[in-house]
Amino acid sequence: MQGDCGRSRAFVEILKSLTYPPVYRNASLRPPAPSAAEHLSIRLSVACLLAGASVSIVPLPPDLQSQVERALAEDVGGGDLTAGLIPADRLGRASVITREAAIICGQPYVDAAFGQIDPRVVVEWQVAEGAAVSADQLLLRVSGPARALLTAERTALNFLQVLSATATSAHQYAALVAGTGCHVLDTRKTIPGLRTAQKYAVRVGGGHNHRFGLYDGILIKENHIMAAGGIVAAVTRARQLHPQARVEIEVESIDELRAAIAAPADVALVDNFSPAALREAVAVNRAAGRPLQLEASGGITAENIRAVAETGVDYISVGAITKHVRAVDLSMRFEWEA
Repeated sequence: MQGDCGRSRAFVEILKSLTYPPVYRNASLRPPAPSAAEHLSIRLSVACLLAGASVSIVPLPPDLQSQVERALAEDVGGGDLTAGLIPADRLGRASVITREAAIICGQPYVDAAFGQIDPRVVVEWQVAEGAAVSADQLLLRVSGPARALLTAERTALNFLQVLSATATSAHQYAALVAGTGCHVLDTRKTIPGLRTAQKYAVRVGGGHNHRFGLYDGILIKENHIMAAGGIVAAVTRARQLHPQARVEIEVESIDELRAAIAAPADVALVDNFSPAALREAVAVNRAAGRPLQLEASGGITAENIRAVAETGVDYISVGAITKHVRAVDLSMRFEWEA
């Protein structure tokens, strides 16, 4: 019965994955709709759950294969000179373990890295995407042509280490605000070239995505406000140019919050407010005829995020989730067939 209940909860999460995180309620701010391949991924997740397996139900980024292709091109270039020393018919196998506790993320990227080098490589995962693992736990076994294993090794592990680190960080922050009704958001402070991959990892870890880029959301910050002539002028212009877009604006005082409410914006980014100031901002906002959603940002740490969430804000954005990642320590051990 416990397993059935667990799968029922997982089905609810799958339904959630077919919708967008709360910050994307307006269609103009949403990332591209899931592709046919992503819907297939979700259907496969359902099938695995029916079979009793534990899997991640976050749709895969549409540029996953091309991202891996670029990473391999960066590393392999015109060919792996060292792997060429090995006989072409030599077979091998390897296992990957983690040296530390983590949330595992990046399995589709690992599969793609080995598969693009040589489709004969077989990857056998011992844990699910999004699983919490402990130190020295076996993550996967891989087998196939020795040259392919060695050529793809670094790229595969790079993705697995960085994305697991991102998912682990997102999980830690999300766990700290559990039960408050507040959502932890990522930011655009991602590793160059890994935007969609890291935002995927944030969701695997239990966080939510903010806008993906400058193209899918309006966030009016201090310099925009000054250049546009003030909060009301900036919001008005945003409404004129993009009437369907969700408009978020940065405020640095209660008076600026009142201006944002009057403008009216949709979301106020309350930047670097103390917990006391945040509570005042929440009270002022709730008293408004048309309250905004509030996003706290600036100076957020593991030590203070719970206190910030308990002030009543809707979101907390944390750039450190994707910016301050430290790769998870993994070890790959090889064995060669005669």
